[in-house]
Formats: sequence, C-alpha cells, structure tokens
Amino acid sequence: MHGQSSHLSRQIVLGLETSCDETAAAVVVLEAGRARVLSSVVASQIEAHAPYGGVVPEIAARAHVEVIDGLVQEALRQADLGFSDLTGVAATAGPGLIGGVMVGLLTGKAIALACGLPLVGVNHLEGHALSPRLEADVPFPYLLLLVSGGHCQLLRVSGLGACERLGSTIDDAVGEAFDKTAKVLGLGYPGGPAVERAARTGDATRFALPRPLKGRPGCDFSFAGLKTAVAREAASLVPLQATDVADLCASFQAAVGDVLEDRTRHAMESMAVPAGEAGRLVVAGGVAANLVLRGRLQGLCDDLGWTFFAPSLAYCGDNAAMIALAGAERLVQGMVDDLDVLARPRWPLDDVAAQAAPVYKTGRKGAKA
Repeated sequence: MHGQSSHLSRQIVLGLETSCDETAAAVVVLEAGRARVLSSVVASQIEAHAPYGGVVPEIAARAHVEVIDGLVQEALRQADLGFSDLTGVAATAGPGLIGGVMVGLLTGKAIALACGLPLVGVNHLEGHALSPRLEADVPFPYLLLLVSGGHCQLLRVSGLGACERLGSTIDDAVGEAFDKTAKVLGLGYPGGPAVERAARTGDATRFALPRPLKGRPGCDFSFAGLKTAVAREAASLVPLQATDVADLCASFQAAVGDVLEDRTRHAMESMAVPAGEAGRLVVAGGVAANLVLRGRLQGLCDDLGWTFFAPSLAYCGDNAAMIALAGAERLVQGMVDDLDVLARPRWPLDDVAAQAAPVYKTGRKGAKA
C-alpha cells in the first residue's frame, strides 16, 4: 500500500541494505534525473561466515543488528548531512534472508517515523536493476541480465516496477555455482572472486565441461549440471594439484561465459528495438564484477550493435546506494509506502510471470523467482 506522495524534484535519500551478509548505508541525491552518491558504506561479514563456507542466516541477522546504527551515522557523516536534510528513507524490504531484511526495514521505519520522512520499501532486485543509473544515463527500456549468488534472470525493464521476465535459472543461480565450485576446490568463501583469481593462470580448454541449455530455444539457464561436472572432475584428480585447480576454474568460467552469452543473445534477438536505435543491455549483480564475464557480454553487445552498461565494481555487490537510488526514483513518482510495509523473503520482479509460470514451486512464502 502506498501512503502520502512525495513529488519533490530533488530527493536526498538515505538507503539501507541488509538482505544477506552485507550491512550497508548510503546517501544519494537525485536531481533532474541524475544521481550523485554522497556516501556509501558497507560492512562485510565475510570473516564471520568463512568457517562455514557460506552465509549462516542467524549469524547474519545478529551482525546487522550490531552495526547498522553506526553505519547510518557514518553515511550521514561522510555526506556531511543530518537527518533533517533528508527527503526520504529507502530500505530493502525483500527478497532475502528474512532476519536480515527485518533489521534494515525496521531501522528505516524508525527513522522515517521519528523524522517525519516518507519511506520506500525497495525490492533488492530492482536496486540491482537500477544500479548502473547511479553513474550513467541509462534510459528505459533495457534488457537486464541479473547475475548474483541467489538470482540469474533475464528481464525487459520498461520502468519502475515494470519488469517482464524473459528467462530464469531452472535450478541454481550462477553465483551459487561459483561458490560451490570454490568450496569443492578448497578455495574458500566468497567463491566468485576466488574462482576468478585461480582461473587467470588456468587452461580453459583442459576440461570438456557441459554448457547446459546452450543452443536451446528460450532464455532460461541451468547450472546444476555444470557444478556437478566440476565436482566429478575434481574427485577424479584427488589429490588436486595447483594446476588442476587453476585449469578447473578456467574451464568452469569459460563454460559459464558460453552459457551467459548464448542465453543473453537469445533474449537480445527476441526484443524489438526501434529502427535507428541501439538496444541496451544492463548486467548487474555480484557476478557482474567478474571481468572475464563482463568482457564476454561487452563483446556480444559489440557484435550486435547494442550498448553495454554495468555498474562499477563497487556497486555490483550488495550496497545501499542502489537502494537509495531506487527509493529516490520512486519518491519522484510519488510512490511512498506506509509504515506497515512487510519484509518479504521472496519478491519477484515480474510477479505476474512468477505466479503464472513459476520456475520453482511457490510454497507458503510466495513465488521465488
């Protein structure tokens, strides 16, 4: 439900992000359609989760509680602003680990109530979808490839809250496949950067790994078989040598690149681009920080005459600047949430497609993708 409108052309928004294992706060100014990041502070929980090889929800939620107040103060200090200078508060309301989402959203509600500010409960995925607009003019519509630890989707983004799902993973997200590959190979957590580093010295042609769904009709993804193939190759080579690990990482990364390029090409070819205009591809999410994969997708855009956009590395992973921007853009349109807005563990960008043709069974918590 939306409350009182806020149509100020200049928005100064405090953003809060707590959907997974990063606690983040940021202040963003949006004026005349252009964004300016005044501050962006992120507290990582990598050390807390590293012994477990992945994120432990209870540990994550408690860590958010411990640091979020200090991060809000630091974000305001770096922006040289006080609460009275803000025009709104935006907080991730889902999807994510529900304990963490509740910490950020309740903090946002408290600030909004105490300061008399409008509140926006932001879809974390929409934050990623808009993230390149922090630094560049990226007009709607555009094709979005959202690649992260929990999501791998292709969507047509026509505006705020207007996303059409073209394809999604039918099993594992690509970031999850990176993390599991790193765990199998003993590279630690987080897995994505570790696999990318190891792949730099590896032979990408040594292992004939599968390219799931490559060449098939449609725009869906699958990474479970690729992840399993890596595990089988690793098991056949025990004890693994450093060259084995590097070659497996390079071969895995090359396979992922082939799949992402093939599926994205299908989506690009399915989108109607007006004559005389170039299509726009936005790649966002944590896996968008992988420079090899960025290069593959940039090359695809060059081949098809499209324009490529991706956030800088600082805004690929979870951050609050993208949440503040999403909130600011919604405030300009008068899209304000009441203080009873709910935290949601699941929140698809294309809710219609998620309900009509779910990739996963919906379950009690709603559609997942």
